Formats: sequence, C-alpha cells, structure tokens
Amino acid sequence: MYRDIFGKDVVINNKKLWLFDLDGTVYEEERVFEGTFELLANIKKIGGKYVFITNNSSRSVMDYVKKINKLGIEGGEENFLTSAMAAIFRIKKDHPGAKVYCQGTGSFIAELKDSGIDVTEKVEPVDIVLVGYDMELSMDKIQRTCEILSTQNPVYIATNPDWACPVRFGFIPDCGSICQMIEHATGKKPVFVGKPEKTMIEIAMEKSGFNKEETVVIGDRLYTDILAGINAGVSTICVLTGEASEKSIKEGDIKPDYVFMSVKEINEALKAF
Repeated sequence: MYRDIFGKDVVINNKKLWLFDLDGTVYEEERVFEGTFELLANIKKIGGKYVFITNNSSRSVMDYVKKINKLGIEGGEENFLTSAMAAIFRIKKDHPGAKVYCQGTGSFIAELKDSGIDVTEKVEPVDIVLVGYDMELSMDKIQRTCEILSTQNPVYIATNPDWACPVRFGFIPDCGSICQMIEHATGKKPVFVGKPEKTMIEIAMEKSGFNKEETVVIGDRLYTDILAGINAGVSTICVLTGEASEKSIKEGDIKPDYVFMSVKEINEALKAF
C-alpha cells in the first residue's frame, strides 16, 4: 500500500476520470513537472481519461491545446474545460441573449464571440460585466469596467477567485486580485463561476459518463482546486508544486483526501496497485 506525505493509505486504482489543474500542478510556464508524461500515460493504460480544468481564462481552449502539445503533452479540445467555458455555460443558461462587457484577453473575447455571445469592449448599456484573468490588462480597461459598474447596474461575473498565478520567479496577480482592486474602487463584488464552483467538474462527469466515485481532482490550490472537488463530492489530491504547502494544509480548514509532493509521486502510487 502506498502512503501520501501524511502517512495516509492511498486508494486511487478505482479512479477513471482524472481532472487536473494546469499551472502549478502539471507545469510551470514552459516547464513540465517530472512524472507528468508517465502519469498521463498510465491513466490511459488503465482505461481512464484525463481532463484539464483550469481557472485561467486568458487563453482559449485551442490556445491551451497548442500549448500542451508544444510541451509534449497529448490532448485535444475534449481534454479541456476552462473557467471561460463555465462562464459561457452560465451566461447562456441564466442570461440568454444578454449583452456582455468583457474585461479580458483578446483570446477570451474571441471565444465568447465564437460561442454566440453578444460582447462589447466599449462603455455602453450592458446586461453583464464579465472579468477574466487578463495578461493584457491596462488602465484603460480597468477604467471602462469601473465606469460601467459605477453608472449602471449590470450582473457582475468573474471567471475565478485565484489571488495569484504561479510563474518562474514566484507569483503574479490573478483574477481574484484584479477583482479586489475593482471592488476597492467601485464597492462591487462579482459572482465567480470557475473553481471552487463545481460547474466544470459536473460538466466533465456528464461528458465522460464517469460517476463521482470514479472521479478525482488534482490541484495545487486548496481554496479553488481542492474546494471545487469537495463541493462536487469527488476525491481530491493536492500537490505541493504550486501554491499550497504542507503547513497551509495542516493549519487550514480545507482538507484534501491525499497530499503528494508532485504528480511524480501520484504516478508511483498508481503503479503500486
């Protein structure tokens, strides 16, 4: 029997749907973490499926497919669910025909338009303000967002509550931090649709046909990845290659089922069966 870093016996041989976070879990910028290729190959070998569920809305699904393929990771559109897709799902379901002002990357805006959503980047009457993680953020964009939130009464949605995005030197502000800045200026708080909401996990299970007992979420953040798995009622694995630390897990209220140093150890645990 394989044990995690806290000495807990690991039982993951029954898992078929593996839902991975990306940044800080399987790679960091252009560096794929050791053990990633082997783990993904073994998941396929046991008849399972891996899907990447990311809160990063700065890239479209096709952009992500190109990135992981360039890094040597096999996968297509069917291997992805993003917070952008969750936002599109929520808008179409709850606000059909709405006009949306979007503060986001060109890639994110193009994805919204391709899905049939009426999107604008201008200050004009809108039904929804949508904010994503924006690597192209400017003061002009922030000013337009604040103006609409201050002068109109739109539904305010954001893709994800992450405070920081891991990079090679540490972290940079993510969507949660951007929204907090806007809140300080306008007093308005968004409703988040990405992790820790269970939307992406439920969509993945519905598409794959696997049930809760066969599903596991793997990530590096307690308050998004792990909490999303808990909210969806599925198993969770936290890796220590990103934001979470052994100390934060011991002292925090959000408890993953298993904790590993990296995906390499997850693969070792899977091979042990």
